[in-house]
Amino acid sequence: MQLMMDELQQRWQSMFAALARGDDMPPGKLLRTEGMMEAAVLAGVFSEADLTRAMDACFQQAFGRSLSQSFGEDWRVFFPFPQIPAFAQRAPVYPSTKD
Repeated sequence: MQLMMDELQQRWQSMFAALARGDDMPPGKLLRTEGMMEAAVLAGVFSEADLTRAMDACFQQAFGRSLSQSFGEDWRVFFPFPQIPAFAQRAPVYPSTKD
């Protein structure tokens, strides 16, 4: 049980730290982590609430604010479990013509 939580925390920390630095994240990494979260709940190893609290702690460590502070109190409405709200920063866009 602890091994699974340690692995999930390592994945969340890695993802959120990369995004906080402005790096991109491969979608496969995100999708595999979401699958692991869903499997943990289906197997009865952890509850959705347990995993959400642990993921929020990793998010706070990387960004200095909670998931609720970043996405609103109802963030799970927009990102139902097991979705991880992980987005790369928007790239700056500069016009290439005078139009």
